[in-house]
Amino acid sequence: MTTHAVSLPQLQSRPSWIPPLGRGLVYSLTLAGLIGLAGCGSDDDPPPAPPEPPANTYPHAKEPIGTVRQMYDGTLTPDLAVNTFRNIDRLFPTRSIAPAATPRPLPKAAKQLPVIKFTAGGKNYDTYDYLALNRVSGLLVLKNGEIAYESYQYGNTEKTRWMSMSVAKSITSTLIGVAIQDGLIGSLNDQVVKYVPKLAGSAYDGATVRDVLMMSSGVKWDETYTNPASDRRALLEAQIGQKPGSALELMSKLPRAAAPGSTFNYSTGETQIAGELLRGAIKKPLAHYLSEKIWSKFGMEAEANWWLDSPDGVEIGGSGLSATLRDWGRFGLFFMNDGVINGKSILPNNWVTDAGSGKSLSGGDPLPYYGYMWWVNTDGQSAIDKAFYATGIFGQNIYINRKEKVVIVTWGAQSKPTGTTVVNNTAFFDAVVKALQ
Repeated sequence: MTTHAVSLPQLQSRPSWIPPLGRGLVYSLTLAGLIGLAGCGSDDDPPPAPPEPPANTYPHAKEPIGTVRQMYDGTLTPDLAVNTFRNIDRLFPTRSIAPAATPRPLPKAAKQLPVIKFTAGGKNYDTYDYLALNRVSGLLVLKNGEIAYESYQYGNTEKTRWMSMSVAKSITSTLIGVAIQDGLIGSLNDQVVKYVPKLAGSAYDGATVRDVLMMSSGVKWDETYTNPASDRRALLEAQIGQKPGSALELMSKLPRAAAPGSTFNYSTGETQIAGELLRGAIKKPLAHYLSEKIWSKFGMEAEANWWLDSPDGVEIGGSGLSATLRDWGRFGLFFMNDGVINGKSILPNNWVTDAGSGKSLSGGDPLPYYGYMWWVNTDGQSAIDKAFYATGIFGQNIYINRKEKVVIVTWGAQSKPTGTTVVNNTAFFDAVVKALQ
């Protein structure tokens, strides 16, 4: 498990009513030590120097950051948001995801993306409008596995790790596909309680793996990020508490709102259940499985990391995965190409098509815009091309157009969790795809 020292200035800037975020033990020991030192010296003694971060090559290790509550409240200043989004592994304990010994090359494409001009919502935009108005902090465009465009903003570099937010949901979904192929999960029709026995008798009793992947378990959930009283914020508070099993305990107490499979309701809690059932099936940490099956085998070049629900606990299935821009692009390539590694797919037959296409609910109601924790484009040329994407709050995206062999990754540093996207992403993605034809 990766650990990080918390500097004295950061502790002093945190209001007294906010409990330690993630590294409670480190915080408590650090604070107790500082109080003890203060008691041994005079009032004029300067405070001890904050510990230096580990000697490494990460370029942002010393930056001041905000808190996770500020993130979800939408109260970070622009500069502090950027610092926080590329240092989220300092908010909670994480588990490392080991890269490959030899990175998969991403050569520069002979045809580079020109400046594009397009229309969205009746207004005209170009590439620079998209970058500026949507506060895009990183943009990568791959065509046929080659880099057609790459841009870093706000001080980011090729070594920067950026948060996934809900893009992690699509990673968790993919790992469930891998576990099915490995025979560790019987099928999508298996009951959730088979892999998470602690949910027996809860509202999740009767829901299947497929129901969870489609966000249709029927369990009641309020995803409102900025409402401190919402279920999403309750799950965040459980994570802040860092008590082993508290997230699962919260999920086990939720009431049922509909029959399993009958209603779509977007829920980060659902992906926490997905992570729990995956852990129950594979009998090892999700980060290790991701490294073993994809990260190290497909040629990711940098170590990534993933938030945990408690020290050495279970990964947060719906958020908190940090990786470099190119490695997010490599994951997009892996998925676009049917999960093939060394000539053989590690995913079940047709998994990518099924995961990236609309579904129908148990009563026959269509669910055209959602697959297995992947969103499906329903307008523009992307809909015609059957493109799909992973997305996360603050502006994170992995867009996949299999027909045109295009992967687009965006990092966003928007000021609020939702509602601050100015330029429609699909319009931009369609313009990019057209320009590279």
